[in-house]
Amino acid sequence: MNIIGTGLSGLVGSRVTELLGVFHSFEDLSLEAGVDITKFDEVEKRLTASNAPWVFHFAAFTDVQGSEAEKDKGIESASWKVNVEATRNIASVCDKLGKHILYLSTDYVFDGMADSYDEQAVANPQGWYAKTKYEGEKIIKNMTSLGLVVRIANPYRAKPVGKKDFMHKILERLQQGLPVAAPTDQKMTATYIDDLAHGIEKLISINATGVYNIPGADSFSPYEGALAIADVFGTSKTAISETTFEAYFASRAPIPRYGVLTHDKIESLGIQLHTFKEGLIEIKQMEDK
Repeated sequence: MNIIGTGLSGLVGSRVTELLGVFHSFEDLSLEAGVDITKFDEVEKRLTASNAPWVFHFAAFTDVQGSEAEKDKGIESASWKVNVEATRNIASVCDKLGKHILYLSTDYVFDGMADSYDEQAVANPQGWYAKTKYEGEKIIKNMTSLGLVVRIANPYRAKPVGKKDFMHKILERLQQGLPVAAPTDQKMTATYIDDLAHGIEKLISINATGVYNIPGADSFSPYEGALAIADVFGTSKTAISETTFEAYFASRAPIPRYGVLTHDKIESLGIQLHTFKEGLIEIKQMEDK
């Protein structure tokens, strides 16, 4: 299958295309390919010229702190233009052409007050980044027969491209003996990007629509996550210290304290997810080669 997509060179997109490139060809929908996705006419021209039945919309303004800093700009903010306007442009053209669209969303669309969130849970985004991502979600959900929302959380992978994932940021600090303060009273899940790629392959093969969560198989506190990274990569744990969610995020954009996504729905399709430690072990094996 030919697939056209945004954000294919980023942390998530580059790994997904690497793994799925065995089965599919990919076209780039980006500034590098001469398309500004915030400009409707450019998007329409490019998508109309493509025979791809699926559009992967991975591009997003993901700087959570930077997004919060510009929230007063509202619809003029960069995060709104990329996460909402570009999504509306792509969705509108897909609707007209009958193309399926896969939109990557986030656990941040939830307020973090519940123990866990399934695909039907009511969103209540707190920060500006989260609000813009949820506005994008709503646009895709309105495309009932063509729209697919895939929610992920804290994606990580071997040999990250572009910006480092959270796991490698922690590992780098541990390897340098720098302090790592991590909350013990927060719960998170983490998406192993290889699992995401396999999940996406299954979903597009059945022309799935609606919402699917693809997190990790388990949940853990950031403190437990830091200890797991030290265990697997053999670094000292002396730099890891306990802190609280409130203290750590006191001056930062609001995020869910309990960002635990369920995974029953994707697993019902035969997709097996890694626990965080299992993902770390695979990554170490790949990076040691």
